[in-house]
Amino acid sequence: MSKGTILITGASAGLGAEMARRFASLGYDLGLCARRTEKMAALKHEISAAHPDRRVVLKALDVTDDEAVFRVFGEFTAEFGTVDRVIVNAGLGKGAALGKGRYDANRQTAMTNFVGALAQSEAAMEIFREQGRGHLVLISSMSALRGMRKAMTVYAATKAGVAAIAEGLRSERVPGLDVSVIYPGYIRSEMNEHVRQKTRFMVETEVGVRSMVAAIEKRKVKAYVPAWPWVPIGFLMKRLPLSVVRRLS
Repeated sequence: MSKGTILITGASAGLGAEMARRFASLGYDLGLCARRTEKMAALKHEISAAHPDRRVVLKALDVTDDEAVFRVFGEFTAEFGTVDRVIVNAGLGKGAALGKGRYDANRQTAMTNFVGALAQSEAAMEIFREQGRGHLVLISSMSALRGMRKAMTVYAATKAGVAAIAEGLRSERVPGLDVSVIYPGYIRSEMNEHVRQKTRFMVETEVGVRSMVAAIEKRKVKAYVPAWPWVPIGFLMKRLPLSVVRRLS
């Protein structure tokens, strides 16, 4: 018997794919979407082999296509009958220092990470308001806690915006709605595969996602993951001078 249905965006690789594996192992049916369907097809085959009782539905989705976001979320709802949790995970890590001629990269990150997250949140909230219940999970970043420099400036700003969406919805106190915002630290993923392997505090995907899933299952309002060392680092990031914070970006 299924524990419920979870819709995960950006599920073709990295944190999204690993979350799909872990939630399937916990007994959830999955609606997975991303731009790259061939990787998701391989993921579905892997999950189905390990958990044959789990239902896994795949759909292609570019979260910067507003119409497609609402259509695909609606299709998942129609196929499953209900969607219990939506994880707004799709993201992009492109970027450059402002004024360096790469507005295209910064804009693409902003459109994917913030405007795309807004569309996903709107579509999810339409479903949850109609159902009278639901759990919206937004994946932010530890970089959202302060302004970051150079290539991280726009990325950090978008993730701060994502966290603000979550807080605004919590403030609204929508009946039956739980909202969680997850702040991952340095977790190995496809997005940061170019980063040197021995980056301090970097953990492997499985380790980081285990902490993310545990926090999501507890429906935590917010969670810095993994808790060590990111809970104390998060406390300090909000209070340290910018001259110290800049070393983290």
